[in-house]
Amino acid sequence: MKRSTDYPLELRPVMGFEDNYPAGFVDPFHSHDRAQLSYANSGVMLFITDHSSFVLPPQRAIWLPAGMRHKAICRGPVNIHTVFIDPDIEYLPHACRVFEVSPLVRALIQEVFGFQPAYDEEGREGRIVRLLLEEIQHMPNIPVMARMPSDSRLLRVCQAILDDPADPRDIDDWAHLANMGRRTFTRLFKQQTGMGLATWRQQVRLMEALSLLASGVSVTNVAYDVGYESPSAFTAMFHRSFGVPPSQYVSG
Repeated sequence: MKRSTDYPLELRPVMGFEDNYPAGFVDPFHSHDRAQLSYANSGVMLFITDHSSFVLPPQRAIWLPAGMRHKAICRGPVNIHTVFIDPDIEYLPHACRVFEVSPLVRALIQEVFGFQPAYDEEGREGRIVRLLLEEIQHMPNIPVMARMPSDSRLLRVCQAILDDPADPRDIDDWAHLANMGRRTFTRLFKQQTGMGLATWRQQVRLMEALSLLASGVSVTNVAYDVGYESPSAFTAMFHRSFGVPPSQYVSG
């Protein structure tokens, strides 16, 4: 991903750009002086921060506050619109999040990336920018984030699940892997991730499912690949999480 220093960002408080990345592209850990709003037109990206992992599905957006270290990985070919925003603008969100994008917000993002570098801040372009920043704060979050623990023993467990979301081991097995008693493991895991192991693993499975679906894998194969006992069980969980069946979600 191109750095903000590659662009004359000092010209205006909000600047937008379009980029295409090949499958397998990895942008190592870095940060920007500006906040970053990225909208995936197509393809799936994985964003990793120092504390969490996020999946960005097609037709959704991610917000990264200014200065947040992150790494980006393309699971397949990606076309993305990125808007860099001056952190001195008031009322900007301070937390990373992935969110749904309304037709209005999508249109506003597309307008911004087409602006000339020295656009009129007091004219039409400036009004579009202000409306975009207001509207994104009303967009609902989607459950595609897994918070990572700081404890090295828990990290060992989480990495194993990330490597294979279908791993069938139960909580006693995971506690053994962490060299902890069940009660200690359960308490510390929830304390450090904000959720129980079962919920955390479900998040990881949903994140992996989105990547596979966007790559063209069938719903049936995705269900088994991420550890569900049947396609119907996977579809029911997916529908509860995203409000639509998996066959409809990636196509928006």
